[in-house]
Amino acid sequence: MPGAAIVMEPVEPQSLKKLSFKSLKRALDLFSPLHGHYAPPDAESKKRRMSYKIQAEYGAIKNLSSEEGRCSGLQDQGQQTTATPSGLLALPGTEGTQNKEKGTAQNALVVSASVQPKGLNDAGFPLRSSALISTPGSSDRNTSTSALMERIPSRWPRPVWRAPWKNYRVISGHLGWVRSIAFDPSNTWFCTGSADRTIKIWDVGTGRLKLTLTGHIEQIRGLAVSSQHTYMFSAGDDKLVKCWDLEQNKVIRSYHGHLSGVYCLALHPTINVLLTGGRDSVCRVWDIRSKMQIHALSGHDNTVCSVFTRPTDPQVITGSHDSTIKFWDLRYGKTMATLTHHKKSVRAMAQHPKEHCFASASADNIKKFSLPKGEFLHNMLSQQKTIINAMAVNEDGVMATGGMLQAQIFSIMGYTAIAGTWNVLVYFS
Repeated sequence: MPGAAIVMEPVEPQSLKKLSFKSLKRALDLFSPLHGHYAPPDAESKKRRMSYKIQAEYGAIKNLSSEEGRCSGLQDQGQQTTATPSGLLALPGTEGTQNKEKGTAQNALVVSASVQPKGLNDAGFPLRSSALISTPGSSDRNTSTSALMERIPSRWPRPVWRAPWKNYRVISGHLGWVRSIAFDPSNTWFCTGSADRTIKIWDVGTGRLKLTLTGHIEQIRGLAVSSQHTYMFSAGDDKLVKCWDLEQNKVIRSYHGHLSGVYCLALHPTINVLLTGGRDSVCRVWDIRSKMQIHALSGHDNTVCSVFTRPTDPQVITGSHDSTIKFWDLRYGKTMATLTHHKKSVRAMAQHPKEHCFASASADNIKKFSLPKGEFLHNMLSQQKTIINAMAVNEDGVMATGGMLQAQIFSIMGYTAIAGTWNVLVYFS
């Protein structure tokens, strides 16, 4: 008669995660008498670990001559003070380095940047390192590697203090927003273009209105005064670019070609060339004398709202609502470089009158670039919380920007301005 079959209990399938937790629990049962508590620190293990870290991190500077260390120690003892000398950075020492005379005080590692080793590195240049000497009176803290790093001086120059700007004069006369402004090269008068479709010429000294010019049928967005001829150029939302003869006070030329409103214009400083940009995403190059279009600089994906020129390559620089800045080769009419640092529309740009650099303004920040390569230099430390529509530059190291109902003055790059808001002009002095 066969024996009764032995019934085996079903084995519960266990996942790898569950098995790992079980193994961890067994390890805690074996090596940790109290659950939830870490094992007590081993002083010998900590001492060896700290010794290895110090040797690995600072082994090269520990082998300085004993004379330099002895001289530094004598100098510290002669001062008879518990404070750390200037130029030195004190760090606590390891456990077991107590001062027998003072009981609770501990020795510290001190970094001195003035001690120079006599050896040379692999490249043949003298090594520059820090010395480790012992000073009493430091608290018990963990040794930090970052504390022993050499402090690099700030690369930001200290701004020059300037007297606060005050409201000098308010000029009213326009019936609409003041959208553009340009100064005469002789600095005796300036002109303003407004949404009331008029151009007004004002005297700089007295602020009185000298002349009002009409001819546009939409708001005027751009103005420029020639330094070589008695001409003034204007552009507006009516797709027209006009050349005004200031001796006759009338329009003598019109430049046709833009498919939409013209937002900006600039005159070349050395040749008779006019540049205009607008909502058709094209920057057009015109011959002032013949009214012929020389180039159509196409490449932007949105409105070209800022442009300036310079005598050397890149001679044309444009900013657009597609958040890019493009450098153009005026000879061939092709793109030389594209800057994509901005995240919002580049509505204003200003070239430094002395340095080889320019600044661009957007809703995200104001950035500084070098010329002619267009390398990004830095952002402005102070951010203007508005959409910036205008920038101005002077030679005294002051930059002024104007935005939606706000104006702000910086003293990092060279830059001063007259700001226009609504239908009035505001002088700052």
